[in-house]
Amino acid sequence: MKILPNLLLLGLLAVGLKTQAQYDIVKTENGAISGLKSGDIHIYKGIPFAAPPVGDLRWKAPKPAKNWQGVRKCEAFSASPIQSKPVPFYCWTEEFIAPPEPLSEDCLYLNVWTGAKLAYENRPVFVWIYGGGFSSGSAACAIYDGEEMAKKGVVFVSINYRVGALGFMAHPELSKEQNNASGNYGLLDQIAALKWIQNNIAAFGGDPNNVTIAGQSAGSMSVNCLVASPLAKRLFHRAIAQSGGMLSNRIPASLTDAEKVGEAFQKKANAANLAELRKKTPEEILAATQGGIRFGVTLDGHVLPTDIFNHFKEGKHNDVPLMAGWVTGDGSITGGQALSAEKFKQQLREKYGDKADEFLKLFPAATDDEAKAAQLKLGLLSFAARSAHLWAGFNKSKAYLYQFTHVPPDKPNFPNYGAFHTSEVPYALHTLHRWNRPWQEVDRQLENNMADYWVNFAKTGNPNAKGLPEWKGHDKKSGVVLELGDDVQERPALFRSEFELLDSVQIK
Repeated sequence: MKILPNLLLLGLLAVGLKTQAQYDIVKTENGAISGLKSGDIHIYKGIPFAAPPVGDLRWKAPKPAKNWQGVRKCEAFSASPIQSKPVPFYCWTEEFIAPPEPLSEDCLYLNVWTGAKLAYENRPVFVWIYGGGFSSGSAACAIYDGEEMAKKGVVFVSINYRVGALGFMAHPELSKEQNNASGNYGLLDQIAALKWIQNNIAAFGGDPNNVTIAGQSAGSMSVNCLVASPLAKRLFHRAIAQSGGMLSNRIPASLTDAEKVGEAFQKKANAANLAELRKKTPEEILAATQGGIRFGVTLDGHVLPTDIFNHFKEGKHNDVPLMAGWVTGDGSITGGQALSAEKFKQQLREKYGDKADEFLKLFPAATDDEAKAAQLKLGLLSFAARSAHLWAGFNKSKAYLYQFTHVPPDKPNFPNYGAFHTSEVPYALHTLHRWNRPWQEVDRQLENNMADYWVNFAKTGNPNAKGLPEWKGHDKKSGVVLELGDDVQERPALFRSEFELLDSVQIK
């Protein structure tokens, strides 16, 4: 990629000098970088977008990266954020998790894939935010590779952000030193990355005025939060939320409750105060989170409004075109052993009172097996589907909803987990080649369709194009949801009755 000062560029053109090294150098606001090339795609990995959040910068908003001299090699992923050692578990094989090493508190780096040959080509920008329950994850996961999406014409960017205690701990001392708000440092990292993109992506051929943020699970929740945050205003122009949101039963903690978790963590870490916590090694911080203390997003009144539901309901969010959806297996990750039919009925009566009979019509529990299916369905709606439904309803901009039902082909000597949570990501990002399965023609076709939908949406705000099954925008009257399965087809009024019932008991 030829990104050089104009006079030098003209001079080189005049004498016909076009070396590979010159194509590989990009000038960012902090200094020049070089990367790798794969075919027509230029790849830059491990670009710092903020200063390392270590020492006195721990539990603070990210600061700008320092400038450097010369050309910095950006050819390998940076360290992933500090987290428990990543190992495959349940349905998530090594393709879905962070590399086991390196892990570091110094993790605020991003990666760029671009097919642009010149700066200022104004290609749409696609920013990927990983999941991991806000306690794990990495931009270096195999299934997040951006090369194939870049071939389709977007500039693909993946970003790291702090997770766990280092990314999301709120604490009274932190609130006192930081404008009466704390926590959400991982979200502030994401916002810093978006600001870096605004200032630098044109040099990679990207259009800072056409940025799509996308993520799955905690990444999807992050997208929901960025759309809610006044600090992220005008930093993006479209949003893709895959399997997760904050508008249903995932409402974040209040600042008061989150601060109490922070105080409990301080006690467990054997620290007398914040200053002592900042002196702990990252490994000591990680060790103190073991045994049940979890951190997540906080309604702090600074990064996020204190009432996120009404913030969306009143149209105060960053209203942009939306693509949102869920996977049928999302309901299985809500946790806990399935209740017996009798206990499930009792739970509904305790929670919903005189509406329990209405729930039992839509979530029947005549037998234990039927009750288990009802709980999976309710878990699916509560975890992902209903948040997408509510968000689409609150949006003035166009919204497109989907349900992913396709079951990946069996892997030899590995259980079949169905259409499991995260299984849609390699289809959407066109990375099936990075996932070890015996792919069939139906998988390849679905991958092509989904990646095209995602890229079209990033380009124009509309996923449709010639040759693709039509995807109609969502509205309450039709309730159309696009099913992404062995066949791609419309599902009018999918879960309409269930959504109406759940909406009737929403805590306002």
